[in-house]
Amino acid sequence: MLKQPQTKYRAFAPIALPDRTWPDAVLTRAPIWLSTDLRDGNQALVEPMDLARKMRMFEMLVKIGFKEIEVGFPAASQVEYDFVRKLIDEGRIPDDVTIQVMTPAREELIARTVESLSGARRAIVHIYNAVAPAWREVVFGMSVAQVMQLVERSVTQLRRLTDAQPQTEWVLQYSPETFSLAELEVSAQACETAVAAWGAGRPIILNLPTTVENATPNVFADQIEWMSRRFFDRPHVVLSVHPHNDRGTGTAAAELALMAGARRVEGCLFGNGERTGNLDVVNVALNLYTQGVSPELDFSHIDEIRATVEHCNQLPVHPRHPYAGDLVYTSFSGSHQDAIKKAFAARREGDVWQVPYLPIDPKDLGRNYEAVIRVNSQSGKGGMAYLLESEYGIEMPRRLQIEFSQVVQRVMDVEGKELTAADLWQIFNHEYRIEGARGLQQRRLQERVGTDGGEGRVTLRGEVAWDGASRVIEGEGNGPIDAFTQALSAATGHDIRVIDYHQHAIGAGADARSIAYLELRVDDSQTLFGVGIDSDTIAAAHKAIISGVQRARARGAGRPAQGAQSQVATA
Repeated sequence: MLKQPQTKYRAFAPIALPDRTWPDAVLTRAPIWLSTDLRDGNQALVEPMDLARKMRMFEMLVKIGFKEIEVGFPAASQVEYDFVRKLIDEGRIPDDVTIQVMTPAREELIARTVESLSGARRAIVHIYNAVAPAWREVVFGMSVAQVMQLVERSVTQLRRLTDAQPQTEWVLQYSPETFSLAELEVSAQACETAVAAWGAGRPIILNLPTTVENATPNVFADQIEWMSRRFFDRPHVVLSVHPHNDRGTGTAAAELALMAGARRVEGCLFGNGERTGNLDVVNVALNLYTQGVSPELDFSHIDEIRATVEHCNQLPVHPRHPYAGDLVYTSFSGSHQDAIKKAFAARREGDVWQVPYLPIDPKDLGRNYEAVIRVNSQSGKGGMAYLLESEYGIEMPRRLQIEFSQVVQRVMDVEGKELTAADLWQIFNHEYRIEGARGLQQRRLQERVGTDGGEGRVTLRGEVAWDGASRVIEGEGNGPIDAFTQALSAATGHDIRVIDYHQHAIGAGADARSIAYLELRVDDSQTLFGVGIDSDTIAAAHKAIISGVQRARARGAGRPAQGAQSQVATA
């Protein structure tokens, strides 16, 4: 790269528009949308679509709600021509949908294009020619006057050919190609020439493209407002924009252009197109949606739409693509996960959507919440807690979240891969001995309440299996948990105290079970949690105490807590 790029490149000159109004404009309605997936998007493919893929794309665009669809470049190839004819001859075009076709300003190509549309109910013919200095002078060797003669000649020919087919409602779309790089007066003169040649009062679309992005989006907005002022008092003229994405600002350019007076937007689903792509219609539409404006396009099943586009284009949609990528609703960061989890817990049905890090509710686009939080080495306790709660009903107390996150982090340090909810459950199950507990197990416990003059006191007597041997335990306390703790302390020689206790139901009805989380202090040397699950609430609490004692014994014996160092591999 050059150390002094100004010797080779020049900044685009700003537009002299000191009284510009677009910065104060607010978008309150959807524009007219035109999908160019079947033309501009198709010509950008290494392998252009065949008839079957083109038809599949067309049908999806209709289903989404596009009322104007550019279906091809019929003078470019037989496949393109045949597709236009197939749509018309087989009656595939709904009554409320208008097809558009494109042609350069060349006599023989205009004739072939009009021929392809014979019998259509309504059609837009899109004629274009380049007007910027580098194109007209270097590429075509034309003066401004010659450019205007070309525009007049081409539009006049189109009018003559279309007047001969009055059964079709014809609309002209004229594009001063390379508009964003051209002098505004030249672009305006070309548009005025097209309007005059087509005929006063006849419907015409003036499509202003950023054929190559050359400046910041505010400059394009100034260009559009300048042109809008020139044509604002002509109701038969629709101002349209066709942004590309060479600077990565196609979406911003479209939005600012709409604020500046454009009424129509052209683009492709997910931004497919030449070079860095066309405008991403999905992005602009859903940006409007998140501002409370109906885009009048339906992306309720965004994954199905994406799959169809990927099939037809043979190109993947990036996992970080706005609104549609696999990972755009996913947070791995611990702080992000914590904020999302808290917002979901606080939100009530009908509330205005205010969830940190999620500008749109994934469910509105047919996504669920399963992938909103995913756990890797960058994650925190909130993400792990959310997955276990959403998938398994485990509502860990905060201090247990902290303790368990350390267990998971040790696994992550070894495994180094993303953990699913099933992986986390396996680690949780193994760490807290929820299933298949070893060492200490309760057997035939009997409780008596209010004995020996101790009103409200509970006496417990029974057997436990201790490392393969059976032991009788007996204890008394102010409740069944206290009694069991006292009995277990006496039988095992450990000093066990309950510091905190949480319990809730998992599931509902006949299948409901109780899960207990007990924070224990064992031998005044360890504070840790035990977890137990059982259909009986008291039994769940007893299991939680056993879980905690087992974990304390493992640690006290010089062994690490039995977290699943290699359990993830078998998940």
